[in-house]
Amino acid sequence: MLKKIFLPVIFSILVYGFWVSPNFKEISAGVSIFLFGMLFLEEGFRSFTGGLLESLLKKTTDKLWKSIGFGIATTTIMQSSSLVSVITISFLSAGLIGLTSGIGIIFGANIGTTTGAWLVAGFGLKVKISAYAMPMLVFGIILVFQRSRSLKGIGYILAGLGFLFLGIHHMKEGFEAFRHTIDLSSFAIEGYAGLLIYTGIGIAATVIMQSSHATLVLILTALSAQQISYENALALAIGANIGTTITAIIGAMSANYQGKRLAGAHLMFNLVTGMVAIIFIHQLVIAVEFVANNVGIREDDYSLKLAVFHTIFNLLGVIIMVPLIGKMVAFLEKSITAPEQTVVQPRYLNESVEDFPETMLEAVRNEAMHLYDNAFEIMAHGLNLHRHDILSDVDLEKKLSSSREVIDIEIDDVYLTKVKALYSAIIDFISRTQTRLPNEYGNELFELRHVCGTIVQSVKEVKHLRKNMSAYANSDNEFIRREYNGIRIQIAELLRMIQQLRDGQNEDVDSLDLDEFKVAIAEENIVVNGTLDGLIRDGRITSGMGSSLINDMSYAKTIIWNLADLADSLFGKDSLDQREAKLLVSLDQEEVDELASESGSVN
Repeated sequence: MLKKIFLPVIFSILVYGFWVSPNFKEISAGVSIFLFGMLFLEEGFRSFTGGLLESLLKKTTDKLWKSIGFGIATTTIMQSSSLVSVITISFLSAGLIGLTSGIGIIFGANIGTTTGAWLVAGFGLKVKISAYAMPMLVFGIILVFQRSRSLKGIGYILAGLGFLFLGIHHMKEGFEAFRHTIDLSSFAIEGYAGLLIYTGIGIAATVIMQSSHATLVLILTALSAQQISYENALALAIGANIGTTITAIIGAMSANYQGKRLAGAHLMFNLVTGMVAIIFIHQLVIAVEFVANNVGIREDDYSLKLAVFHTIFNLLGVIIMVPLIGKMVAFLEKSITAPEQTVVQPRYLNESVEDFPETMLEAVRNEAMHLYDNAFEIMAHGLNLHRHDILSDVDLEKKLSSSREVIDIEIDDVYLTKVKALYSAIIDFISRTQTRLPNEYGNELFELRHVCGTIVQSVKEVKHLRKNMSAYANSDNEFIRREYNGIRIQIAELLRMIQQLRDGQNEDVDSLDLDEFKVAIAEENIVVNGTLDGLIRDGRITSGMGSSLINDMSYAKTIIWNLADLADSLFGKDSLDQREAKLLVSLDQEEVDELASESGSVN
């Protein structure tokens, strides 16, 4: 409803402004060109987010100070705290970083965005930057039409900078022209009333333009043309800082609960920083004068003083909020809780991860691990083993020989709610997004899709295996019980190794070690080595038991092959190319059978 009213109101105000003053038209055109340039700039940097930015993010957010530094550096380079916020929400939603790291990046982005004010105040308003804009636009647009993704990205960045410079030029010209027709500074309001009113105007302007950077440039150009007072410009800058949170909030609407927590942190930080700036405005002005006098800023250079003010109150906000991050995280986790649902929903797959190829791929990988965790629980209980027994170093053979426990689990219901529903969501996400993924990511996405299918197939095989396994776990026939316990031990030992591989407890494990389980299940095939015939012939088990054992040995073999393959793909440290190379030397079915046969002959 608000959107339906909001747009016509804005259009009406613009039309009235155009009719009343041609100078207003030039200022509005300057703002529009500036915003268009920011869109081009963001598009250009998106072209390089397929690896560089993501790799940096992973390596530079393990400590809070690194996260803040990353936020400062990336926002300074890209001149868009909005893009950094959206990327951060995307990575947090994909599970690549924690909430504390995400908050650190947002804090850093607020400091980084102050560099834009310095560039405009120190350079953009003192030089005829429109002269630089034209060559940038020409070369940039030529590069935009190239096929190479990198060249296209450079083209968008050059064109974006060109439009930014051109927009600043038109805003500056428009405000200069106003001096001869109307003096906006005559509407200046002094005291706290003016401070609050102009803070509100700054918030509204940033919400409308979706860019605190654009609002700051507008403030600086109006201030340089003496169309607003210095005091009112400070209030507008505070409002712009608060208003910029709307971008993070909009970006979080399509994100998961983690993204919403980060947007909440962003809002809290900017509100607290704004309130501190309003309450201590006089002290901050004194601090600005002190800095200005010591760095050689002229008494009447209010544009640079505004840049100093913007930097000081953002730094002050970070200094105040950093010690409170722990409490902030606790509050947000309590206020915005993870959803509790009967049917398991994806943790990492949402619209916010779709903008960046590596983010999308990492989200699918993390969701595949989520699927495996759910499958691990079902497989463990399906084998009538507790997860803590598999995850510990308990002797499984002794454990099973002394226990005949059958774990009560509605395996079909749990499979439908925890595995099938999640697998369907993953497949739906991949099918919907894979066409937007660059070709170089296609093979890895296909492998992840295959891994998810393998996980589901393994659970199905355990479901088939469970019926006879549960029945014979309590059998008084020690021979059939021993054979089924052997199957359980083999699968459980492999699950234990996979968990060690995942947790990094056993760095020496690779695909060749996992092949040993394939050989072992073939070596111990009692159908092939004649043991089964002997058991039936000697009357130790019935022919019905033998028939069940033949079928269940086949299920166990499929489970072990599937688990070994998915473990290497999902938890192995090698790249896709390295895994493909290893695949050439890993064992196929024929080789496994041959090794098992040779081992049987030696024995």
